[in-house]
Amino acid sequence: MVVLASPPVRQIERAALSNGIRIVTEYMPYVRSVSMGVWIGSGSRIEHGSENGLSHFIEHMVFKGTKNRSAEDIARSVDAVGGGLDAFTSKELVSFNTKVLDEHVPFALDVVSDLVLNPVFREDDIEKEKGVILEEIKMEADQPEFVLHEAFISNFWKGHGLGKPILGTKETVKKFGQGMLRDFYTRIYSPRNILITAAGNLDHHDLVALITDKFAGLSDHGILPPDTVPKAHAPLILKKKESLEQVHIAMGVPAFRMAHELRFPLYILNTVLGGGMSSRLFQEIRERKGLAYSVYSELNLFSDTGCLTVYAGTGIETAKQVVTSVIEEFRQIKDQMIGVEELRRAKDHLKGSLMLSLESTSSRMSNLARQELYFERFMSLDEMLQAIESVTREQVQAIAQDFFRTENIALAMLGRLGGIEVTREDLVC
Repeated sequence: MVVLASPPVRQIERAALSNGIRIVTEYMPYVRSVSMGVWIGSGSRIEHGSENGLSHFIEHMVFKGTKNRSAEDIARSVDAVGGGLDAFTSKELVSFNTKVLDEHVPFALDVVSDLVLNPVFREDDIEKEKGVILEEIKMEADQPEFVLHEAFISNFWKGHGLGKPILGTKETVKKFGQGMLRDFYTRIYSPRNILITAAGNLDHHDLVALITDKFAGLSDHGILPPDTVPKAHAPLILKKKESLEQVHIAMGVPAFRMAHELRFPLYILNTVLGGGMSSRLFQEIRERKGLAYSVYSELNLFSDTGCLTVYAGTGIETAKQVVTSVIEEFRQIKDQMIGVEELRRAKDHLKGSLMLSLESTSSRMSNLARQELYFERFMSLDEMLQAIESVTREQVQAIAQDFFRTENIALAMLGRLGGIEVTREDLVC
């Protein structure tokens, strides 16, 4: 018999600078790398009107030059020590992150802090970057899944920042100017809206001292006003695009917020429904009926709300059948508790995914940010594994009965739709 060792206790420490910047580190003595991230706790959802796309645009612009480095200097900097430098913008976060050998931490922090604290926003760079972002928008518009997703989300969270595209629109991006960027940057890149996380072979106190040297001088511009909680809608959206070979389908319902106490039963529900090759949707729609190559469900959870979405790509002649099949799975998981063995497989899948996802310094660094920003506490690996293990079949069924209601189901279809019609009666579950 093989006895598996318990996961090691996470060595997590926290600190805060006098101006409000939070710091969270995790010591991983068995590695030689360190991953660091500077997290701006507000993404595209806080943009209003003509600001749509500014968070993402600024994320790009800081790489165009700072007071201390040219764009070429930035590109070469971390490459020169064999590390990585990256950034991304989401609905609720902007991240600037790096991964280097432990001996290069001071240098890497100098580069990342320079990006965050000293962008110059030159007019000619802004004009050039507008062209880059506009091309990015065009590129995404050529991808059916992206177009479908945007159509679904913009109507599901209609009238709220969560429903706006992260990239912005052609109209908003074209109007971005230096003054607009500076005003938005000053308002958002404020100490109490900044979190710095690091994981790897590091010394917490040494790193806090380095961060203090770089960030302690940043002036506080106050706390951002609280955002409104979005209201979910359940539209039926059919968009024709004759150039596509497939009909792309998205169906979704409201879900819990990220830190909800029942999030683990929700994870199990998603895993059983469409979270892998053994899931009900994959087995029924792809394997048994042969209706789609790609079919899955996913969770998009935020600070105050969430959405469970099903995606499938199929032919025009089978599109309605796929919708019916998804509804049948909704109905079945509501009417009958999942099997004992199915629950066991879902738990093992989640626990395995969790353990594997925390093997690298990069994933640990991101996990620290997620727990600090959304949970304001840190769950040990044992605690997370126990939370998964404690999920019951009754909890999963209760959540399905709460979420999978005919009036809650939103649907979007994109492609060569022909005479396809879908009504609310087709979604009765």
